[in-house]
Amino acid sequence: MTEKNNNKIPSGYRLEDIEKRLNWLKKMSGFSYDPELQNNPEDLKGIIENNIGYMNIPMAIAGPLSINGKYANGQFFVPVCTLEGSLVLSMSRGMYASGLSGGVTVKHFRQELSRAPIFIFNNLEESTKFQNWVHKNLAKIKRAAESTTSHGKVLRVDQYPIQNYVILDIVMDTGNAAGQNMVTLAAKVACELIQENTGYNYFLESNLNSDKKSSIRNMLLGRGHAVIAETTIDDNIMKRILKVDPDILNDNWVFFPIVSSMAGTQGNGVHVSNALTAIYMATGQDTACVAENSIAHLGIERKENSLKFKLTLPSLTVGTVGGGTRLKMQNQNLALLGCEKGKNSSKKLAEIIAGATLGLEISLFCAIGSHTWTDAHMKYGRK
Repeated sequence: MTEKNNNKIPSGYRLEDIEKRLNWLKKMSGFSYDPELQNNPEDLKGIIENNIGYMNIPMAIAGPLSINGKYANGQFFVPVCTLEGSLVLSMSRGMYASGLSGGVTVKHFRQELSRAPIFIFNNLEESTKFQNWVHKNLAKIKRAAESTTSHGKVLRVDQYPIQNYVILDIVMDTGNAAGQNMVTLAAKVACELIQENTGYNYFLESNLNSDKKSSIRNMLLGRGHAVIAETTIDDNIMKRILKVDPDILNDNWVFFPIVSSMAGTQGNGVHVSNALTAIYMATGQDTACVAENSIAHLGIERKENSLKFKLTLPSLTVGTVGGGTRLKMQNQNLALLGCEKGKNSSKKLAEIIAGATLGLEISLFCAIGSHTWTDAHMKYGRK
């Protein structure tokens, strides 16, 4: 018997098909979506220089995504921008399969972003005295850093001595902002205070925090939000919707982390960067952060009559205020997700991103396991 999806997004490439999807979205979510929103040139100050126009990137809706989280709960319709045929359908397939089995459980467990200035010394005696001074004056350093923002809070200042240098990793909670500019300004003011009191020179960034770079540091400590997502999918749904035998998938999974390690990848995600880039473009995030944000840990676990999929994303540099989130279309997409305002809106967005990313990971991994991956791309990835 074929599973009938009553929540299926209308398909097709005609103008009337777009109208059907907009009507479907309004019916399903209660949200009246305006696809014609545009920004005035003056709105772009702080976002881009030398603007000459706009590059239209196709946008779609994936879903529905059922989430059980601390900040995100319920059913979501996820906006994505991509040029890769089959990605949206694949993400929706993973979301649908998880939804039939109770949805995705998500857990936001950390939010912190840092800037890591480095101070330079002539000898070890100087650097030791400097470290002692920093330790004794932490409260003063934190006040200086926090004087630059009404939303950010300094969580800690970690010290890393190396040769005749000392790195100060100034770690902040950036609230609803992604926070790159926030931590940079805060660190600058803190370093000026330190230099004024100690006389030692510094450079504002040592490269320790691996901004926009994949690193073990970001895999362990992250930059931004850290979220775990998991879903347990029934065997019959694995076979009907995902077209794969769960026992075959589970028995052969062992090669994936082994080969990932052999190749030297950070983490073992299948194609996390695809989901992140698509959602980041649609919601006004800094897409260059996908470089460090795509680090992921994917796992599966055999249960009785079901298969559990687990995904940890330790580094999601996302926000719901500032930067590209000010653009009208991107802000509307945040509103569609219920993330355009609210005390914990950035945490909610991070949980939604994790759930959507797990959906896409599940779908591709099952397509590889069922030998249908190529067929899907030949059908949906070509004109």
